[in-house]
Amino acid sequence: MFSDIGALEVVALVILAVLIWGPDKLPQLIQDVSGFIRKIRAFSENAKQDIRSELGPEFKDFEFEDLNPKAFLRKQLAENGDLREIRELRSSFDLRKEIDEVADAVKGSAAAPAAPAAGTAATPDLLRKRETPETAERPPFDVDAT
Repeated sequence: MFSDIGALEVVALVILAVLIWGPDKLPQLIQDVSGFIRKIRAFSENAKQDIRSELGPEFKDFEFEDLNPKAFLRKQLAENGDLREIRELRSSFDLRKEIDEVADAVKGSAAAPAAPAAGTAATPDLLRKRETPETAERPPFDVDAT
């Protein structure tokens, strides 16, 4: 819980506590705080036991950590053995590469497409403007329509 607190910070907190409450009241304060934490833990354990007993015997192995969606999915996938397949799928899909290709295509700065493999039909570039022949006439402009 407090893994990011260093030794120097702990020493500073102890010195601050001694200065605020004094050396004579500090032991009683520590006992009071530890008793309060014990009461809260007992209260939460009793609440968990009450919930388990109300759910019935089919939920006797129910873990409250499973209510976290990430933990629940991880547990279910690990039981079914699908976690390895999902990792393989995730590693085969490079989202950054796909986004860069789409962005380059939209900007029009994409390099010329590679030649199609033998036996495959070339796909048209849908993002490129269609070239109209010079001989094609424009439709007439209707002044009344605008």
